[in-house]
Amino acid sequence: MPLERLIDVLEDLRVSHQQLITLGEQKKDALISNRVEQLIAVMNQESKLSKHIEQLDEQRMQAAYAFLQERGIKSRLNLNITELSRLVFDLEDKQRLLDIQKNLADTLQELKELNELNQQLIQQAISYIDFSIESMSYYAESEATYQRPADKSISTVTAGLFDTRA
Repeated sequence: MPLERLIDVLEDLRVSHQQLITLGEQKKDALISNRVEQLIAVMNQESKLSKHIEQLDEQRMQAAYAFLQERGIKSRLNLNITELSRLVFDLEDKQRLLDIQKNLADTLQELKELNELNQQLIQQAISYIDFSIESMSYYAESEATYQRPADKSISTVTAGLFDTRA
């Protein structure tokens, strides 16, 4: 039955997004503790899982189209779950469909919030790195060597710990 297939695919999508949340938590821990190797491994897993989610989304679209065909609708409408639920007349099936929609929406909201937090952590890390580079590159050369006060020129050349122009 196409409705059962649609519900199964939506549940698989929810589970996959829940796995993304788990990976997002691992990414957050790796960012906080500055473990680059773990961060790279998590990002690789996220990439694989994202490809799987794309395949599941394609299956969802096919299942929705099959459901529409079963109901006698021949066009390829891109209906959301709420609109599809209006075509379900069995109350139990309709409730299952709406429940999985709510669970998936809650999971996606949680994933969105976690991604925003991880994005903020990455921005803070980049800002810290930029600050560190700037602070190392602006030491005056005169601080490193002694010059007689009479020999000092008015314009001081700033050279840092390393030359950023190189």
